[in-house]
Amino acid sequence: MVEEIKNDPTKYIFVVGGVMSGVGKGVASASIAKILDSKGYNVSAIKIDPYINVDAGTMNPIEHGEVFVTEDGDETDQDVGNYERFLNKNIYKENYMTTGRVYLNVIQKERNLEYQGKCVEVVPHIPLEVRNRIKKAQQKSKAEIMIIEIGGTVGEYQNLLFLEAARMMKLYNPDNVLFVMVSYLPIPHKIGEMKTKPTQYAIRSLNSAGIQPNFIIARSEKPVDEPRRKKIAINCNISQEDVISAPDIESIYDVPINFEKDKLGERILDKLGLKSKKDDMSAWEKMVERGKKASKEVKIGMVGKYFATGDFCLKDSYISVIEAVKHACNFNNCKPVFEWIDTEEVEKNGTGILENLDGLIVPQGWGSRGSEGKIKTIQYCRENKKPYFGLCYGMQMCVIEFARNVLGHKDANSQEVDPDTKHPVIHIMPGQEELIKEKGYGGTIRLGGWPCKLKEGTHLHKAYKALKKDAETVSERHRHRYEYNNEFREEMEAAGLTVCGTSPNNKIVEAVEITDHPFFIGTQFHPEYISRPLDPHPLFVEFIKVCLDK
Repeated sequence: MVEEIKNDPTKYIFVVGGVMSGVGKGVASASIAKILDSKGYNVSAIKIDPYINVDAGTMNPIEHGEVFVTEDGDETDQDVGNYERFLNKNIYKENYMTTGRVYLNVIQKERNLEYQGKCVEVVPHIPLEVRNRIKKAQQKSKAEIMIIEIGGTVGEYQNLLFLEAARMMKLYNPDNVLFVMVSYLPIPHKIGEMKTKPTQYAIRSLNSAGIQPNFIIARSEKPVDEPRRKKIAINCNISQEDVISAPDIESIYDVPINFEKDKLGERILDKLGLKSKKDDMSAWEKMVERGKKASKEVKIGMVGKYFATGDFCLKDSYISVIEAVKHACNFNNCKPVFEWIDTEEVEKNGTGILENLDGLIVPQGWGSRGSEGKIKTIQYCRENKKPYFGLCYGMQMCVIEFARNVLGHKDANSQEVDPDTKHPVIHIMPGQEELIKEKGYGGTIRLGGWPCKLKEGTHLHKAYKALKKDAETVSERHRHRYEYNNEFREEMEAAGLTVCGTSPNNKIVEAVEITDHPFFIGTQFHPEYISRPLDPHPLFVEFIKVCLDK
């Protein structure tokens, strides 16, 4: 194993957090990847999460944020979505690992006698497994440079084994491994001065794991000034030029451009003994500039229930949807203004709060809480010709609303919400019932990319065709356990709810629409997962276009 590490020509950049989480380590990792990609290198990125969960699929969105689904069906951290958006390429399951996933694999190997009867220990076998998984991801992507983000912060006990794996890789291949710490520099309101001491302590913690960072990305409200750069350099054993300023900015897509003001890409390549093959971020810069120049605004209502945590409102539960709307707005030369609509608020106080919005989105969700508020919202959109876009659960809710208020099946529901309904217009997928009985929840639902056949003449087909020209069948990503019940299909279509997208064999309903409505589309799949700033999703582009026209 040591010889493998020594002879590995791949370059590795580990990104770790200091002081506190949630300040943009994932965006920093994606931005570094974008910069190096623009300089002509094949770059990929890995996310390491320190929790024992095998994947992100079973975690509460309020606690963890959105679950991002890869093309090959892995349920991952939302940072993997940022990697895809910034690199404009697919990231696969090999590029995601958790403590649980690593331990599970080591235990399975031990049970299979793959360690040939040795005593299997936390060190060195867990760090070596981490390194093995990093290498497999590199081989799958054929990356010349691999960015590896370690979740959380250096002071967390559960990160030690990942840091140990990184230290070992640096020890045996020092010229090919770099470390970047993303650390927060607070400016206490009553003091009014940027403080470096928390970052100094974070560096000491990293040093105690045997690691010295090559770069410090200084996150703060304002750009880091020269006195603070000098203080960090002296106390953290780092060159002043390697302290990269990362102030708060309006758009995450500005971050790579901002890093390049400090010549981060050039300095990374120099430390890795590489030279730029090209230097072209022009398309990215044009996209960012177009967003800044846009003056028109479009008001979009996000109707959900995963907003509140105590006294704070979080949007991370729907990050891919938010970004997909931004991509579409950029394409349509406008700016989104998001209104956060709590479904329970609609249930209590009615739909009056929806009147001033240009369009509404009901995104993914689970369970019964807030479902009646979503149904009221959808009825309002259908009856008032308000642009409506339902994603996954949002598609299921619009089918229920139509069955109740157009077909007259007042008890129509999803079996997820009401298992005993006489009109289960949304029912459980074949095979899922047994899995639930056996408590087989993790990684068992319909996941990943699946083909969808588009029906000619529908809004859905026209939207795809406008950007993808020859689109007859498209691939879209899924994450669901329940689906449209075909027993009601003929009745619904006759009443005006058109099935506009299906599986190639026509058995699974993938999308529905009301064709004589300006925009009323529900998709069982998640188009937001594959929307990217340089390649916005056609359905979001059309939705925003109609919202502007209205």
